[in-house]
Amino acid sequence: QVQLVESGGGIVRPGESLRLSCVFNGSHGNGFSDFDVHWYRQAPGKQRELVATITRLGNTDFGDFVKDRFAISRDNAMNTAYLQMNSLKPEDTAVYYCRARMNRVDILLDYWGQGTQVTVSS
Repeated sequence: QVQLVESGGGIVRPGESLRLSCVFNGSHGNGFSDFDVHWYRQAPGKQRELVATITRLGNTDFGDFVKDRFAISRDNAMNTAYLQMNSLKPEDTAVYYCRARMNRVDILLDYWGQGTQVTVSS
């Protein structure tokens, strides 16, 4: 019924930019605008880490590693969240996942995308 579809990953050279997209597909009673959206990443042999968050109200937060280079945004009319990644470094190489989460007293919903590979290499 609900699926998160990520796109925008690829292979880029150090210093270049990418914009990842996460589309919230399928109908749901609460709708995309009721979810907080998070971007995570996981490199081989390392723990998954939180990259950025944008709440349903538009508040944002970033991990220390990327706070000066990345930006998160959302377009509720398009049911889409974005992660703009600038000045990419080899250490940014990872699989990036989006997550849409609703955590309330009466409702607990948690959807994950399939992940998209980002490789930063010369």
